[in-house]
Amino acid sequence: MKVLLVEDNALTRYTIKALLDKLGHEVVAEAEDGPAAVKFFRESKPDVVFLDLILPGRSGVEILEDLRAVDPAVRVVVVTAVEQDEIDRRLADKGVKAILRKPFSFEDFKKLMKDLALP
Repeated sequence: MKVLLVEDNALTRYTIKALLDKLGHEVVAEAEDGPAAVKFFRESKPDVVFLDLILPGRSGVEILEDLRAVDPAVRVVVVTAVEQDEIDRRLADKGVKAILRKPFSFEDFKKLMKDLALP
């Protein structure tokens, strides 16, 4: 699977990229903010976007809306340490495929990627 990774924390970005590599997926681009995320999304046409919820300048929810404007069918996994039912409902309403809660285990990550591969 081709993945766009949108995360402002370098260590988290490195960790997710390493896990994706280990599972045989390709990170086609990495972005630290919204404008770069939209630019790389248009250029790389990934299968899935891993999107941090808290980013500099604009929230992950706002960036999600920008990505949906480019491709309404974009598959997005939100990566966050925030755990609130209201945010979860809002993300589900916007078509988010999954929420990966930080910190996460390799087994949680592996299961998520397996679930994403299903049609």
